[in-house]
Amino acid sequence: MSRDAAIQASTALIDNGAFLEELSRRVGFRTESQNPASAGELDRYLVEEMQPALHAIGFTTEIVPNSVPNRGPFLIAQRIEDPALPTVLVYGHGDVVHGQDAAWREGLAPWTITQEGERWYGRGTADNKGQHGVSLAALTQVLHTRGGKLGFNAKILLEMGEESGSPGLAAICQQHAAELKADVLIASDGPRLSADRATIFLGSRGAFNVGLEYRARERAYHSGNWGGVIRNPGTVMANAIASMVDGQGRLKVEGLLPPPMPNSVRAAIASLTVGGGETDPAIDADWGAEGLTPAERLFGWNTLEVLAMGAGDPEAPMNAVPSVAKATVQLRHVAGTDEKAIVPAIRAHLDAHGFDMVRIVDSDREPAPATRLDPDSPWVRWAVASVTQTLGAPPAILPNIGGSLPNHVFADILGLPTLWVPHSYAACSQHAPDEHVLVPVMREGLAIMAGLFWDLGENAPHRG
Repeated sequence: MSRDAAIQASTALIDNGAFLEELSRRVGFRTESQNPASAGELDRYLVEEMQPALHAIGFTTEIVPNSVPNRGPFLIAQRIEDPALPTVLVYGHGDVVHGQDAAWREGLAPWTITQEGERWYGRGTADNKGQHGVSLAALTQVLHTRGGKLGFNAKILLEMGEESGSPGLAAICQQHAAELKADVLIASDGPRLSADRATIFLGSRGAFNVGLEYRARERAYHSGNWGGVIRNPGTVMANAIASMVDGQGRLKVEGLLPPPMPNSVRAAIASLTVGGGETDPAIDADWGAEGLTPAERLFGWNTLEVLAMGAGDPEAPMNAVPSVAKATVQLRHVAGTDEKAIVPAIRAHLDAHGFDMVRIVDSDREPAPATRLDPDSPWVRWAVASVTQTLGAPPAILPNIGGSLPNHVFADILGLPTLWVPHSYAACSQHAPDEHVLVPVMREGLAIMAGLFWDLGENAPHRG
């Protein structure tokens, strides 16, 4: 009975084909949460696949209906060995985006895993069936290696609507807070910093969308007859946006700037390199906030992105001054940004710069809030030590990923320190045709998770 034995048993699941067999079965469930026709598959995945797997290793399970109508259910599972022991909450989601069956390249299909070298193709291999599969497989091997004991308590929450914005997840965590009470969240989703570097991220940037509109008049007018004497909504909108974010991508709205970057965050980001992957875009070194590295801009700062903008018909322009211009901007923001102040800050800025005619027509009613566990947390130091022992090299630590996840329900509602250990990489084609995972990353993920779960039963941080 040893840590090394648990790790070897976990990685052996790749060599003996057991993990591929299990993942193939799970990928075969067409769990598209954005497709109403797949509602029955969402239920089947939990009832026919996940419940039996968890019962087999001593978990009690409950399928909880979603309080949001016509949305996927949740599974809550528990394995309590001793209330005095530390408790981990493991999260994952069994739903996927649309299969996009016809768009996969020849020889590939979304609902069947295809092996090509060190890649396994199939919808959900990376997002998220493969990733929560790694966690549960490693947990199982630690249990077997310890002779039927984990040395800690484990709870599992699986949702079936993450790809639809996690409707009902916050309500479930509020209503079942006692059942989900734990000392730490350990979950796997999203990509590593790079395929060849293990990563732990501690939260996510928030995303807040704001719709803008300037309707100057009810119809367009000929530009030869009226150009130069009537306002052009496209010109007004372009300049309104330029007043908020300049031609170098620098945020100009004072009320949207983040709070000062904590020293612990700056230190964690210092050694990180952004980009460099096989399908990554080239980094524009002169884009974004001045005085910051690309990693600080991506993981430690706020950015205003123009998601869409239009006036007239770009595909078939006419000789006319358009009547209306519309745009959607998005603030990607770090923890400490006051989301309630975003719309008032934009309104005040537009008014102060002479753009009071531009209306805010819509904004996120349910935004994705920003979260970030302090990199100096004892749980972070513990996890770094565990991964370093397993791999012989330290993982990259991201105070938060650049994108968004429903981490706020765990950090804010359940009050948990949150550790995310991804087993995918940025070029995995998640949300696109030809989604896949890299076998070496999955093997390493099984080793990492087995080490973390073993150490949780040996030397978890003191329960505060």
